[in-house]
Amino acid sequence: MSTSPRWFTDTGPEHSQWYIDRFRKMAADGVDLAGEARLVDAMVAPGSRILDAGCGPGRVGAELAARGHVVVGVDIDPELIAAAEADHPGPAWVVADLAELDLAGSGQPEPFDAAVLAGNVMAFVAPGTERAVLTRVGAHIRPDGVVVVGFGTDRGYPVADFDQDAAGAGLVLEHRFSTWDLRPWSEGAGFAVSVLRKPGEAAVAGPVGADLALSSRRDCAD
Repeated sequence: MSTSPRWFTDTGPEHSQWYIDRFRKMAADGVDLAGEARLVDAMVAPGSRILDAGCGPGRVGAELAARGHVVVGVDIDPELIAAAEADHPGPAWVVADLAELDLAGSGQPEPFDAAVLAGNVMAFVAPGTERAVLTRVGAHIRPDGVVVVGFGTDRGYPVADFDQDAAGAGLVLEHRFSTWDLRPWSEGAGFAVSVLRKPGEAAVAGPVGADLALSSRRDCAD
């Protein structure tokens, strides 16, 4: 079994720069690249700590930081991390393998309120490490925190396998959509956005604004 991520084994030597240039051009052209960040932002309290796992050149983490969150982005590709540092100063950008993630050694010992894995991250990890990736990401999330994962269903990683891996990692599936803007999920959809929760009670003193956010949700429900 290969231990190299598909990001390296299934692409050519120029792929990373092509990917960086692609999103730089889309941003310059005014393309809306904030869909993933909008969804995560709506799920957490203001000022939350968010892990952008498989951050690439940083577009999702940068948008979350612009919305007031404390962001740490992680990617195994140093070229992508260099682009994130150049284009989006502010968040902490770390080169690391998600399957072996241990951010305490990188000066980030505090748990996160949420993690996001966008951009087909799960389809680009090393074959057979998917459960390890979800386990290590989950280990960095506080009890009652969320892990939001999006990937194409035609990328060689069946949703049923993902569900088994998520459960094996101790994460509970709460919601599933077919797009980042919450289109309903249906079998056969080309994309899956899954909201996983780490079981456990939330801390009494949560992130800034947590009590206000909870109160607002209750008011809306009344």
